[in-house]
Amino acid sequence: MTGLAEPRSPYRYGADAEALAEDVLRRAGMVVVARRFRWRHGEIDLIARDGEEIVFVEVKARRRAAGYLPGETIGRVKRRRIARTALAWLQRFDRLERPCRFDVVEVFGALEAGPRVRHLRDAFRPGER
Repeated sequence: MTGLAEPRSPYRYGADAEALAEDVLRRAGMVVVARRFRWRHGEIDLIARDGEEIVFVEVKARRRAAGYLPGETIGRVKRRRIARTALAWLQRFDRLERPCRFDVVEVFGALEAGPRVRHLRDAFRPGER
């Protein structure tokens, strides 16, 4: 044993980043209603309620600077997959009449050292390029 902390696995880092994002949403007054909603065509990291609005949240985390922000990796195909999965959730829980939006929470840096977190409200709209 060298006394050094073991590196965090990518899965563990992602799960911890999602927990951090959930805390950020709660502090912003939102109520998290679902985590890791999976459907055959995709997954949504967090689903929250902000007043009457349903918020579908993608959490993007990076340990190291890569020359771009984590949220910039959400391309057209990923946005479309998130939107289809959101529609499946809305249909499953009979919430089609509710207003909704798509947020992104970016987490970057080592979690142990106090990462930077940025909440992007209304980060994208389905069908946008």
